[in-house]
This record gives sequence, C-alpha cells and structure tokens, in this order.
Amino acid sequence: MPETPTPTPTGDPAPHRVYDRIAAHFSETRAHPWPDVADFVAERTGRRGLDLGCGNGRHAELLADVCETAVGVDASAGLLAEARARAAEREYADALALLRGDAERIPLRDDTVNLAVYVATLHHLPSREARVRSLTDLARVLAPGGEALVSVWSTTHDRFGPDTGFDTTVEWTLPDGTTENRYYHIYDPAEFRADLDDSALDVVEAYESRGNAYAVVTS
Repeated sequence: MPETPTPTPTGDPAPHRVYDRIAAHFSETRAHPWPDVADFVAERTGRRGLDLGCGNGRHAELLADVCETAVGVDASAGLLAEARARAAEREYADALALLRGDAERIPLRDDTVNLAVYVATLHHLPSREARVRSLTDLARVLAPGGEALVSVWSTTHDRFGPDTGFDTTVEWTLPDGTTENRYYHIYDPAEFRADLDDSALDVVEAYESRGNAYAVVTS
C-alpha cells in the first residue's frame, strides 16, 4: 500500500512515466469501480461517453454499458495496454475506443461527449494553471446538456492533517520492493470549487465522499 504522503514543492511534469512503470501492478489493485462513479453513471445515458484519465478502464466499462460508444483517454501507454486487455477479457472491446492523450488537450472534437467521468486524475497535473486548463478543455468536449463527474483527493481524507490544499508525493511500492513517487495536489474543498469556477464548467453539485471531493459539472 502507498506510504503516508510527504510535502513536495512542485509537480511531476510527466506523471504518466511513473504510471507506465507501475501499470501492471496498479491495475491488479484497481479491479472495481468506485461506488460514487457507479452511482453517477447508472442514472444517466448518452451517445458517447468519455473516461478521462481512464487508467485500466474500470470506469470506462461502466460507460460502455450505458452509452452507444465509450472513449478512454490516458497519457500512460502502460495503463492503456491494461485497459485494452481488460476490455478484451470482459468482452466490451467493441464498445470502447482507447486513445493516448493529454488531459489538457483532450483528443476529441468540440461538443461530442454526452457523459464523462474524470476520476482521480486532475490532482496529478503539475500546476493550478494546468488543472484549470484541463477542466476548461473538458467543458469544450461536453455536448450541450452533457454532464461529467470530476473527483480529486481531498484534505478531508483521514490520512491528511492540513486544512488547506498542498502538493505532495505518495510512494507506490512494487512487488520487488522498488518504489515510485507519484505527484498529487491534495485539494481542500473550497480550492476545488474555486478551480471549477475559474474554468468553463458549470457546477451542478459538489460534495465530499470517502476522502474525495466530487463535482457534477456541465458545460
């Protein structure tokens, strides 16, 4: 399991490289979708779904069940390989397209996504400017009436002491004992809302659950 995070002054400019190295082990520990994401997706449908920062595809699978097509986007080639293998094994590969891409420049056209999840990824981007740009680009690809669920790790998690947001690294320990540091920006709830408000997204609902800050948003 990851160790207790320690403060760090700056973000990793290429966090996908860490996830390339830990992809297989990470995927083994991330088999099931988060309950909040499952609840959000189960209440909605759409022509195209997007899992931005899709990792091993566990949430893209939910979108493939309720949308005509689903797209998973991730910067890590290693995680995309895990997502491709999962989709083939669980027989939803025909309903899923996987793209390598940057969350600040989503490789989709404007107004083409009806339902999206952006889970546990925004907090890996290395600066506030990058995070707000990413949220604005999510607004760009959402179709009129489309909705997305965005989540970040929150200071309300019981492992954290500070009340205000901060940068940190969290170790990932591989089976051979080697470790990789993953950059996070841990958000306080007010800061998360401020970044959402400074983007082109409109907030429908914001809440805290299981140590994460969530927002249902539209464009």
